[in-house]
Amino acid sequence: MIKKNLLFVVAGVSLLYACDNTKEKQLMQREAELNRKELLFQAKEAEYLSLLNMRDSLKIQDSIVKINAWPDEIIGHWNSKIVCVETNCSEYVIGDVRTDQWQFTKDSLNLLVNVYNKRDTIRVYKGTYTDSQIALHFATDSTSQKFVDMKVFLNEMSTNKISGYRTVSVNGKCSAKFTVELTKITNQ
Repeated sequence: MIKKNLLFVVAGVSLLYACDNTKEKQLMQREAELNRKELLFQAKEAEYLSLLNMRDSLKIQDSIVKINAWPDEIIGHWNSKIVCVETNCSEYVIGDVRTDQWQFTKDSLNLLVNVYNKRDTIRVYKGTYTDSQIALHFATDSTSQKFVDMKVFLNEMSTNKISGYRTVSVNGKCSAKFTVELTKITNQ
């Protein structure tokens, strides 16, 4: 009888161990499935957030009215007076004054401003125009030894005068800020 009872006890323990092992395997499978679903959810959440950001950026772009032509009073030639007011670049000195001639024009795709010295075109800015501001940008090409990035913001406009400021960054290491004053040339 003791042998029989011992056999039942051993069989019971084996059965309990087998059940426990099966339960553990089931729990591990459920945990693996939950981890897989969590990763899928994270991917969907990232996609959702990306779509929200894209929607928001489209709303911002839609709210900025870009006009694809200069107004008649801006088109033409202007004399410029550019004065350096801040700098940490050795190329520029505070109080330095530069004068050039600017021509507001466009091609089939872009609003442009050609900047001339006495004889030659020295740079061509690409521009955007909203109802209250002109933004211009020029950058040397990537093969140039000296990378210069210029941004001009003109936000004070009247019939014969436009003013604002220009920032210049050289090789990303130094920068300078200039006031910009344009006066319309009326006899051309």
